[in-house]
Amino acid sequence: MYRQLILASASPRRRELLKQVGMEFLVLPAQGEEIITKVQPQEAVCELALHKAVEVAKRVSKGEWPGEKETAAPKEFLVLGADTVVAFEGKILGKPKCEAEAVEMLSSLSGRTHQVYTGVALIDVAREGWEVGQFCQETQVEMFPISEAEIRAYVESGEPMDKAGAYAIQGRGAVWIREIRGDYNNVVGLPVAEIYQWLKQLGIEISSKA
Repeated sequence: MYRQLILASASPRRRELLKQVGMEFLVLPAQGEEIITKVQPQEAVCELALHKAVEVAKRVSKGEWPGEKETAAPKEFLVLGADTVVAFEGKILGKPKCEAEAVEMLSSLSGRTHQVYTGVALIDVAREGWEVGQFCQETQVEMFPISEAEIRAYVESGEPMDKAGAYAIQGRGAVWIREIRGDYNNVVGLPVAEIYQWLKQLGIEISSKA
């Protein structure tokens, strides 16, 4: 069955990953406030991803549409919501609020292993109850030791300030990654392979480039 994919995220990294694997999609970012009621990182990312997907599905079902005009019938869209967090010793590390917090985060991750979780939620409005399902992908990331001077120079570059855990694995932060156990794309922000396999098992087809 055909579905038009709508990404409920403004993340340029998620857009790049979907384009990388040849998927065509529309973008309609979720605008609601991110409220976490769960304590465990795995549960928190699933909760946030579902909230984003539900919000956008409701907006589209009421007539809001990405772009200049509709490209699919009202009941032929599939909303993809996603959220990624970095966790260390069971604690979620969000985006640093200031440079001092970024330094603190990077100091705690230096020479240690942390986890990156991405929650994914897919909503198909043609299905009863809308929700198709959701899952959480985990990747273990081990870092080399980072000196205090390196941390401060990195923070001063500005790159860590809008990144969960205060680093970008696809940016300058890559030089401190010793080992990854799991999906690299999951750390960037979207486990596209798992999403593709999941859609295939559900029998859902989305527009894609040959």
